[in-house]
Amino acid sequence: MDGKARARTLRGVAERAVAAGFHVFPVRPRAKTPAIPAWEQAATRDPAQIERWWRSVPFNVGLAVGRSGIVVIDLDQPKPDTTDPARRARSGREALLDLAVAHGQVLPVTASVRTPSGGEHRYFRMPNGVELRNSQGLLAPLIDTRGAGGYVLAAGSVLPAGRYVGDGGVIAELPAWLATLLTPPVVHTAEPQLRLSRTRATAYLDAILIDETAAVTHAAVGTRHTARLRAARTLGRLVAGGELDLDEARSVLLQAARTHVGADTTVREVERDVEDGLAFGARRPRRITR
Repeated sequence: MDGKARARTLRGVAERAVAAGFHVFPVRPRAKTPAIPAWEQAATRDPAQIERWWRSVPFNVGLAVGRSGIVVIDLDQPKPDTTDPARRARSGREALLDLAVAHGQVLPVTASVRTPSGGEHRYFRMPNGVELRNSQGLLAPLIDTRGAGGYVLAAGSVLPAGRYVGDGGVIAELPAWLATLLTPPVVHTAEPQLRLSRTRATAYLDAILIDETAAVTHAAVGTRHTARLRAARTLGRLVAGGELDLDEARSVLLQAARTHVGADTTVREVERDVEDGLAFGARRPRRITR
């Protein structure tokens, strides 16, 4: 299948997602990184815009889930080389089932998508009057969530490891007990909170991404390890605060550090620095109030 044929196929994926109520935007082909800036605000249901985006480029299809009134529970598979026993012991599916049992609840049947890594995205409708943002490990190890400020790839999108496959199910409402667990407590801190308009907040976040990834890209030999950790910690704080999507943060950091791999640095060392920095930043969430 040539590029234009793949683009038509993925345009069909985007059109079906819009018909299901989602706001969509283009993601780089065979990748997870948004192809446009300010993707959440740019996400649309406009058929003309969708036709322009997917006219000739086989972009993957991003779903702006928060804007679409959806929460996605992302159930990961343990990585064989992880050093964290909690993330090595079981899958995200098992962790979610254990969580339901511990709270005396039964998980509702809902639409889901199988990811190329063997994980699963479970879709739920956001409860009325609630805005849940992204979370990383808040429910349990190997369970992340995507809400306001987050996105996932639609079923039919393709990565080098394989295709996202949906089950075509109906999206259930997020159970109240899960909504309660995902509502972060009010944290009183001496650190000043930055208050910006939505437009300025988006520009501010874009500037942080540009500055931090540039610092990694242009880091001199001998300073690259520190640059990777520093940037990952900064973005990890925004991920923990629900301001930035975890996959986007990880992807842009790895992309920025691609030139670091050489005689004295392995891919695994770069990945470990990024994961360690994101985990460190997650312990100090940063929010931008609007």
